[in-house]
Amino acid sequence: MPGQSSRENLVFLDAGTVDFGDLSFSPLRCFGPLRVYHATSPAQISSRIRRATGLITNKCILNARVLEAAPKLRHIHLAATGFNNVDLEAARSCGIAVTNVRHYCSEAVAQYTMGMILALAGQIPAYDQAVKSGCWSNSPFFVLSAFPVQELRGRTLGILGYGAIGRQVARLALAFGMRVRIAALPGRAYSIREKKRRRPLGRLLQEVDYLTLHLPLTEKTRGLIGAPALARMKPGAFLINMARGGIVDEGALACALRKGRLAGAASDVLSQEPPAKNHILFKAPRMILTPHVSWATPESRRRAVDEIALNIRAFLKGRRRNRIV
Repeated sequence: MPGQSSRENLVFLDAGTVDFGDLSFSPLRCFGPLRVYHATSPAQISSRIRRATGLITNKCILNARVLEAAPKLRHIHLAATGFNNVDLEAARSCGIAVTNVRHYCSEAVAQYTMGMILALAGQIPAYDQAVKSGCWSNSPFFVLSAFPVQELRGRTLGILGYGAIGRQVARLALAFGMRVRIAALPGRAYSIREKKRRRPLGRLLQEVDYLTLHLPLTEKTRGLIGAPALARMKPGAFLINMARGGIVDEGALACALRKGRLAGAASDVLSQEPPAKNHILFKAPRMILTPHVSWATPESRRRAVDEIALNIRAFLKGRRRNRIV
């Protein structure tokens, strides 16, 4: 039971997703033996956690079969905010506590979001490629004006998901002189005050020049930005997904880009990670893709380790901290 003073048997299944060779796990080693695996395949999970009392993971899939095969397991600590990789009902049924880490990468993801917006506004990837392919060298002028660029001041930014990251993105966007609009998510209840400051999603989609996503992947948000939503956005708008790949219908997005319905898009996430080598968005025009790395500054990753340690300590003392289950 939590609160007992016993040494834990901890396992970190996919430490390589957090430690890039520059972190120390010493905050996690004070609770007892810690077995650290750089990566763990689905077939290896059950054998590696069979004797564990506590488990740390970032993205390993923990389904009912896996959890039921770990009779000593009492607590799971996610090295991320999202928890869609854990069967929460199975964990609850097995009496296993589950925690996540929150607000550890808000600054990093918000900064990266603005980087994506600036790259799209300035056509930076297109100009970089044009220079390297010789287009500038062949230009009759000192300037190469092949692609339109725009200022952010006066443009409208729509934000879906107004938690810590969304709020920080709003602060940064305001500093650039952008107008900020916040979406009311379908099926979500809001206080009267909060409801007044939010736009219905359908209306917001028609207003924005840039749309950024910062919401969790749930059954209600899966496919939320599909063909109907993309069709509502005004021509020349940009989409930036910094949340989860499954929130966007990637086929519909590729189609909208090919048809010129959107001026461009950027995403740090895809529905399958790592993606297939022939992913539909790889050849989509005006599409910036990065490999789910926006959160991964050294500062963010150190905070994540410290937060996990605090979650473990709280559980062992019988306190609830960042508990999902």
